[in-house]
Amino acid sequence: MKKNVMVLGGAGFLGSHLCDRLLRDEETSVICIDNLSTGTVDNIRHLLKYSQFKFLRLNINDNFDLKQFPELKELNIDGRGIQEIYNLACPNSPKKFETQRELIALTNSIGVINTLKLAEKYKSKYFLASSSVVYGGVEDKAVIFSENDLGAVDTMGTRAAYDEGKRFAETLVSTYGDMHDLEIHIGRIFRTYGPRMSVGVGHLVPDFIMNALNHKDLVIYGSRGKASSFAYVDDVIEGILKTMHKANYQLPVNIGSPEAYRVVDVVNQIIYLTESKAKVKFEPPQPFMSADLIPDIRLAKEKIGWFPITNLNEGLVKTIESTMSKLGIIKFGS
Repeated sequence: MKKNVMVLGGAGFLGSHLCDRLLRDEETSVICIDNLSTGTVDNIRHLLKYSQFKFLRLNINDNFDLKQFPELKELNIDGRGIQEIYNLACPNSPKKFETQRELIALTNSIGVINTLKLAEKYKSKYFLASSSVVYGGVEDKAVIFSENDLGAVDTMGTRAAYDEGKRFAETLVSTYGDMHDLEIHIGRIFRTYGPRMSVGVGHLVPDFIMNALNHKDLVIYGSRGKASSFAYVDDVIEGILKTMHKANYQLPVNIGSPEAYRVVDVVNQIIYLTESKAKVKFEPPQPFMSADLIPDIRLAKEKIGWFPITNLNEGLVKTIESTMSKLGIIKFGS
């Protein structure tokens, strides 16, 4: 059966990989919506050639009517509707938090409401990409959290628009779902890495890889004992899909790697894999950085049958190879 699926934030890191995965099914058409505030057309350029892939440059904080876009006519949305909506739309570049706080706050509120109304109109299943930040946590100390932990977030802090915004977005989704009888799903996504992740905006792995390739110092903002969870993007995408397709479970689910790795060990592995001459440096944590949290994924295993399968070394090799290919560096010695 043919179906229409919408991916909000579809030109971003996670969103573009989700579009890739959805289009493996020839019976699925994907409507990718992104305002390109942090996403990029380069992430989806390879998909533009497919007739079942449609890209709309839109801000979900603005009201829009899908009928105004003639390129969607062949999808017969009036007749077929939209079966699934994946909301991955929210700027998430740590170093840009200061300038994008208003956009982030609006996306986590007005944007979520607008897309829930869309789900109500078409009776779509709805997935919200929430985040581990809803748990709060202690900076520079890896803490394990389960879905029952309430956490503590600073509502007035530098990161509040994102951290508290994600908590409010969860409330909006669960409340709207109850009131309008929608099938809703929430995935709390932990640190994820892989190809297409933005460089130079505060994401650990891509910045480490780029600096290693350029033989520049790799700076760890925290102590030598700083640890974190690292999940490869393909595993996270499978977690999102399994969560969406578990109709009889609609409570939040942790999606991430339950393994805690010392960041210095990850950095040294990147240096080894890239044969870099870079050195490791330690500096105090920056205000825009979130705490390093580790997910308890027992519920994900029991309720949706998901757990990550890509080990860290394998994921790093794939990410490094992709980065080198993008830079035009052919040879790779693992």
